[in-house]
Amino acid sequence: MKNIIWAALLLLSSAVSATTTRTVKLKIVETSDVHGHFFPYDFMEKKPLKGTLARVNTYIKKQRQQYGDHMLLIDNGDILQGQPCVYWSNYVMPQDENLAAQVINYMKYDAETVGNHDIEPGHKVYDKWIREVRCPLLGANIVWKEQPDAASLNGRPTAVYAGLQPYSIHYVEGVKIAIIGMLTPAIPNWLNESVWKGMEFEEMVSCAKKWVKYIKEYERPDLIFGLFHSGKDGGIVTPEYEEDGTASVAREVPEFDVIFFGHDHQVHNEQIDNVAGGKTLIVDPSCYAINVAEAEIELTYTNGHLTKKDIKGNIVNVGDEQIDQQMVSHFQPTIDKIKAYVDRRIGRFEHPIYTRESFFGNSAFTDLIHNLQLQISKADISFNAPLSFNTVIDAGDVTQADMFKLYRFENLLYVLRMTGEEIRKHLEFSYGMWGNTMTSPDDHALRLNDASKEDQQRTGFQYFTFNFDSACGIDYEVDLTKPDGQKVRILQMSNGQPFDEKKWYKVVMNSYRANGGGELLIRGAGIPKDSLESRVLFHTELDQRHYLTEEIERQGTIDPQPNHNWRFVPEAWVKPALRRDSLQLFGQ
Repeated sequence: MKNIIWAALLLLSSAVSATTTRTVKLKIVETSDVHGHFFPYDFMEKKPLKGTLARVNTYIKKQRQQYGDHMLLIDNGDILQGQPCVYWSNYVMPQDENLAAQVINYMKYDAETVGNHDIEPGHKVYDKWIREVRCPLLGANIVWKEQPDAASLNGRPTAVYAGLQPYSIHYVEGVKIAIIGMLTPAIPNWLNESVWKGMEFEEMVSCAKKWVKYIKEYERPDLIFGLFHSGKDGGIVTPEYEEDGTASVAREVPEFDVIFFGHDHQVHNEQIDNVAGGKTLIVDPSCYAINVAEAEIELTYTNGHLTKKDIKGNIVNVGDEQIDQQMVSHFQPTIDKIKAYVDRRIGRFEHPIYTRESFFGNSAFTDLIHNLQLQISKADISFNAPLSFNTVIDAGDVTQADMFKLYRFENLLYVLRMTGEEIRKHLEFSYGMWGNTMTSPDDHALRLNDASKEDQQRTGFQYFTFNFDSACGIDYEVDLTKPDGQKVRILQMSNGQPFDEKKWYKVVMNSYRANGGGELLIRGAGIPKDSLESRVLFHTELDQRHYLTEEIERQGTIDPQPNHNWRFVPEAWVKPALRRDSLQLFGQ
């Protein structure tokens, strides 16, 4: 019996001594919503710029020294629009290799997801960019309509758009990593179909489930990451999809180890409870390459089997990093050409204009765009919203750089047919987001929210400020003591003619709004989404900024003044309230 016991103990000891354990440490670093912030110079304001990829790259070099090939660098899209340098590359020098592609390749990104502002420049720009980027470009839910059915594609669930991949595979010391990239499916709500012709955008949860199932069966990775250009939650929600679907995917598809995301220009580092009873880490660095989002991962393997995962999320501010002078020197000839482009004189302003004034009533800044839109399009009425929070264009010479401050995005200009009633209801929806309902003189005049001050798209308001449409061509009052839907009273056309709610008018606006962006035309005016195309009378071929620039060049000298065609009332309540709200928003 003793011999048997000793033999058993010997066998057990041998088994224990044969157990092998190893750990693998990884770091994944994400940038998102860079919007052309490559170099530490603001080509609009002509001054040094915070953050930027020139500082990110200094941080990345340190991480690569520490982690070697155990670090992956990924980007989450919206890189093709923003600073003038990308406009210059997309449209002024399209024959050269796209600057965004050059930067991605220079920094040796491991994967990139397509953002909605990467689609907006149009096929000529992004098809070329896709070909030039040397890392995998991901878009699992960007379906190529011209591809054959799934049955002929080696069992893959769907064919993604030409040049894109649904996922990428990466190997680090025997660890197999799959990264699934997806884009917000709300593109058709913002962009005319001609911009994304040949594409469809699948709902994110169902697409994620489909590809996770495929990857687990055919790839069998150790880790699955999401790289989603879609915010945490909220945004446009329809019966078919959510604009910001990251939280939903994290809850419903528990196989993701980490989801790196963006689009909402907010910082996130949190755990989401999922349907399997566990938690999924989601991280978002916000925008403009001021932060990076990270996941630090330690994997434990026992006898070759993955037995433990430790995952921690971080948000790292790169503002204190040194500028990568080697990177800047590499791109200096291009930087010099862009500076020469933005320094070109366009015309002259007799007075300065300020976007901050646009939130409190008529402003010279917003009304200059209104007036130019009407002059260019010959429409009856203009809609326009502030596209920046606190921008100034000084009196004196106006340069090409100032045109990017005047109009931030590459929207086209559209003219739609709308009835007078639809125009009023459109404005009701806008001012319902913009103006508070005051029940006493001590109330806020505007819908403010202190919690959103760091949100780049709300900046202290409750709702997105780029949806605060005012109108030109009509005279009207906005009564902040009235409930939502009853605030706007249109008095007359600004030329003195009567305004008729049953009459048809030509209304000029940007392409984002004309295609349903912000839902002012759909939920506000009540025009069905599938009817918007039939309302279009005209649209420009080139971006709105191009035509605004041409018109200012034609006029030479402009004296921007507010039109004084609308106001908040009752003034006894509203004027003091607006002064208080201005102090809360701007501190002076």
